[in-house]
Amino acid sequence: MNIYQKIIISIIIGSLWGFIMNIIFGIFLMLTAGILIKFTYFSFMIASSISAIYFTVIKKNFYNKNLICFILIPIIIIILTFGSPYGISIKDKTIYQIIFFFIQIFIIFISIKLCLKGMGRMSFSRYFIETIFVKVLKGIGFTFFLLIILFPFYLMMMTSMKTQALLLINPLDLSIDFSRGFNVLNSYVELFTVWKFGTFLINSFIVSILSIFIALLFAIPGAYAVARFKFPGKYFLTNSILLIYLIPMITLLIPLYSFFTQINLRDSLIGLIIVYPAVTIPVAIYMLQGYFKTIPDELEEAGLIDGLNRIGVIIKITLPLSLPAIASVSLFIFMVAWNEYLFAYMFLDTPELFTLPRGLNSLDGTEVPRQHLMAGSVISSVPVIIIFLWAEKYLTGGLTAGGIKG
Repeated sequence: MNIYQKIIISIIIGSLWGFIMNIIFGIFLMLTAGILIKFTYFSFMIASSISAIYFTVIKKNFYNKNLICFILIPIIIIILTFGSPYGISIKDKTIYQIIFFFIQIFIIFISIKLCLKGMGRMSFSRYFIETIFVKVLKGIGFTFFLLIILFPFYLMMMTSMKTQALLLINPLDLSIDFSRGFNVLNSYVELFTVWKFGTFLINSFIVSILSIFIALLFAIPGAYAVARFKFPGKYFLTNSILLIYLIPMITLLIPLYSFFTQINLRDSLIGLIIVYPAVTIPVAIYMLQGYFKTIPDELEEAGLIDGLNRIGVIIKITLPLSLPAIASVSLFIFMVAWNEYLFAYMFLDTPELFTLPRGLNSLDGTEVPRQHLMAGSVISSVPVIIIFLWAEKYLTGGLTAGGIKG
């Protein structure tokens, strides 16, 4: 591919991403900041095109090529728009403009880099055009759905940072008044001091952690037995282990409710700690046995020859090699126990024993301001998001492992 073809492709890709991002973020800026902006997409298109040309033409070993390519975009936009990238004074909603501007620049840079990466090693052909086209479509789709996913969370967070008066005056105002300083967090403070939300958090953590421990305590030996030993009915058990999920959970609710009432476990966390592992153990066994089958038998046989018994082999060889699968199973159990509402609603009556879903339901009333309910929803979502992002690599490995041999 010659230099002219590279420049033309770079201009097309850069202009496309500059235009799309200016439209998308401009609309979101107007919605969230409550201001009317002017779309300066020509400035964004020019800046993105120049940055794309620089990224494509300059040699790879040039000093700080990526950094210069990233810095070029905001500098050119600021120059072309005379310091007003959204066509309004920077003094109007300054924080919003700065945040949106730099997030937008970052996404434009990443999009250009991903679309044009490796272009110099390809010839200008139908395959090249199809490759660029697919990359652009994937990038647009990813950006679009990411914004759709993040917008409800922003709406929830925005509502939690408003006062009751602001919500009543203009319910459609999606902006956050940062001029109130730390007072925007009053809902979170009152949630813990007035509504005792910390108790719900502690109860959910206790139930979730103990559910993980109990489920793994039974699922690991069960999965190992299915993966390694031969016994009558093994294949029937393996293939039917998930049949329990064909039975709606609500059909189990009344019998469990009556049983736990008779043995005085209904209004207690112990009842939930029994139920949650019971409904997650089948999936845990199914996931773990597939992973255990991928571990070579020779490793365990070597451990047995070295003097380890079967339990020692499991603890010292199998489990360390199965950490990705165990992490993914643990995350699955945690999310079930953390978010489950039906059993918690039926089994728990005492507010001091409420888990997060049951506690949030108790807040959903006329006496509880809407911003406090949204603050509770934000708090209940954050731990799951953090744990999922941290364990995502283990989750992927654990879910895909055993896909061939298992």
